[in-house]
Amino acid sequence: MTPATPLTPRLLELAARAASLLQSQRETVGVCEGAAGGLVSAALLSVPGASNYFLGGGVIYTLAASRAFIAGAVKPPESLRGASEPWALHLARLAVVKLGANWGIGEGGAAGPAGNRYGDPAGHAWVAIAGSREATRRVLTGDGDRVRNMAAFAEAALELLVETLASDSAES
Repeated sequence: MTPATPLTPRLLELAARAASLLQSQRETVGVCEGAAGGLVSAALLSVPGASNYFLGGGVIYTLAASRAFIAGAVKPPESLRGASEPWALHLARLAVVKLGANWGIGEGGAAGPAGNRYGDPAGHAWVAIAGSREATRRVLTGDGDRVRNMAAFAEAALELLVETLASDSAES
């Protein structure tokens, strides 16, 4: 039996809303995600016209990936560890700096089925947005299902992006 696609209807809806806001504001986004495994980027790329607003992304899932793709771009906070609020915000800021985007999305968590080496339970993540304003959100699903958690983390990241873009647009 083939598992259902993690690109859930909610994830695709959020991506379409984010794309619409980005295009109407003539802004761009970059992504540095971890436990979501590329789902944030895949959802944004699923919307026609993605090349107008999506500058790129990376899955920063391991220390090796961090060293290879993001080291040196932005000084990390002291005592930085994965799957934390400072880590997610650091990734979001890196997406802005490394890609020259208006907005960055950062995500790090523990998809499951077990927790991570820091003691966080499966279903724990932090998502962050960086740009002209910054926002973070903790995600706790209480679920050990890896694929459902990956989708939930991606949905939370895009939901936070949509809220931030809508708020930024309302203040302009």
